[in-house]
Amino acid sequence: MKKIFKLIDLDCANCAAKMENAIKELPEVEDAVVSFMTQKMTIKAADDTDFDALMSKVVKLCKKVEPDCEIVLK
Repeated sequence: MKKIFKLIDLDCANCAAKMENAIKELPEVEDAVVSFMTQKMTIKAADDTDFDALMSKVVKLCKKVEPDCEIVLK
């Protein structure tokens, strides 16, 4: 399953790279892309993944890197 999210107030490309690397380390994530240029985040996980639980982990990781960034399902 692949889901795309809009990022609001992502301030720099370095922060996007840090977020992407942290998300990729989660065991349930197959792939993740965080694009500063498009202000989008794409997360790919297995079809049986509980995406709500996964997203709570993703939000926590992202808030550590970029506290003002909001993640909105596209």
